[in-house]
Amino acid sequence: MVSAGAGRKGTGTMDVFEAIRTMLAVRRYQDKPVPATTIRRIVEAGRLTGSAMNTQPWHFIVVQDRETLRRLGALAQTGPYVAQAPLAIVVAVDKSRFAVSDASRAIQSMLLTAWADGVASNWVGFGGLEEVKTLLKIPADLELLAILPFGYPVGVVGRGKKQRKLLGTVAHRERYGQPFE
Repeated sequence: MVSAGAGRKGTGTMDVFEAIRTMLAVRRYQDKPVPATTIRRIVEAGRLTGSAMNTQPWHFIVVQDRETLRRLGALAQTGPYVAQAPLAIVVAVDKSRFAVSDASRAIQSMLLTAWADGVASNWVGFGGLEEVKTLLKIPADLELLAILPFGYPVGVVGRGKKQRKLLGTVAHRERYGQPFE
């Protein structure tokens, strides 16, 4: 087991594949603020993500107020731990054809950027978040897609210890059923 932030290259962040290989969902965070420069990098990663026809259908609400975070945790049925995070980014989308796909890509970019800087997260959402829209004054014409709590993980995180299907069971060459390897 390695603590979050290990595996970095000399540039201060880790290689993209290493971030993908090691990123885990984290639901417990230290009571330690995330630096403003790191928050900006995370949000910029979302903003810079590609989107279909360059529509960029996302809106990111950065929440650091302790009381608002507590209320978000109370409203998020699948993520009460949001209340303990020092930071959350709420992702809303325009109601357009590719919005969920595009915003999902932006979310992944933000999660990987945070992880590469030693900051953990987890995706909270998929329905039941109407009261969050009211709390954050998100317009009715937008859909709320996710709440992303961010923070430094409590304890040691098992980097790269994932339970995944073998590559040969999910990857095929040329046609389904043809071995990839």
